[in-house]
Amino acid sequence: MERTYIGWQDPRFPKSAQREYTEPTRMFARDGRLLAAGWARQNVFQYDRGLVKPVAHRKEWDYYQISNGRCMVQLTFCNITLGGYASALLVDLEERRVIANELAPYVGGANKYVLPPRGDVPNHVKFTVAGTTFEADTGEDRRTLSFRGKDTSCEFAMDIPQGLENITTLLPFRGLPYSYFLTTKQNCMPCAGTVRTGGRTYEFSKDDTFCVLDWGRVCTPYKMLWYWGNGATWLDGADGRRHLFGFELTWGIGDESHATETCLFYDGKAHKIGAVDVETFPKPDKFMEPWHFISEDGRFDMTMVPMMDHHPDLNIGVMRMHSHQVHGLWSGTATLDDGTLLRVKDMYAFCEYVENRW
Repeated sequence: MERTYIGWQDPRFPKSAQREYTEPTRMFARDGRLLAAGWARQNVFQYDRGLVKPVAHRKEWDYYQISNGRCMVQLTFCNITLGGYASALLVDLEERRVIANELAPYVGGANKYVLPPRGDVPNHVKFTVAGTTFEADTGEDRRTLSFRGKDTSCEFAMDIPQGLENITTLLPFRGLPYSYFLTTKQNCMPCAGTVRTGGRTYEFSKDDTFCVLDWGRVCTPYKMLWYWGNGATWLDGADGRRHLFGFELTWGIGDESHATETCLFYDGKAHKIGAVDVETFPKPDKFMEPWHFISEDGRFDMTMVPMMDHHPDLNIGVMRMHSHQVHGLWSGTATLDDGTLLRVKDMYAFCEYVENRW
């Protein structure tokens, strides 16, 4: 199969300028055109949903993924203007099976179910859809999540370490001045909680469980594809202490010449790296073979040995959400901004390859 390049290994790939924003920045002109593009360590981009054009393409979500490497939970509230949903998913990674998958959809509600304009500051949301309640409460140092559905209920609490940085990126689309992809990945949050479903209770401990928030506010073209890899763990340091380490790798979305959504996290601080790609394109039948990830600057070099391919495919003709989210054990090296080389062995994390029409 001929390789379809979407990463830096494409010979046409322009090296990103990695433009960092540090001050509050307007996203839109009065007519809805995008004014900025780049990345930040906190969300400094001022999102005004009333300026998004066309409104029908506006999509907003708060998505939480929680895992201890044995079980994985996804909790989501999504508003895609024409409708949306609250959902809870529980997957047993060791047995490679979905335990619970509860979805509460709604039609309309574009201005009823309004999510916060930032995800990395104190905020509170509580929505009830079709008898299902989704609640998220964010404080300065703690975040709690609650999902109460027909067959599944979840309660989680996570730490927000003092000074925790994230990676927020605002990416344009070439030739589409009103389109953009604004996302915050808040990583490295130790998490504890329970999921109750099917008469069983599943427990998660902060000793080995982490949550990542994927906060998205986008207006995108009809067809898209991307890679998204993320993980967090404790690493033993030479100083005898445990250090919180994680990474965020996303590529293939929009015009990445201003910034890439690629970053390391160490003790709460973001360390920006260059574009990342996977050495061997996994489509169509290599998803369960080892994935070798390499960055253009050489600061990220890891191999994932897959343990499960979670492969949802929602296809209703004009709309399709097709994903291979591959979970596995990662080993290799990562280099911090000061040149410190971190060696990683058998760290649980995931990477997904997604093709969407919506």
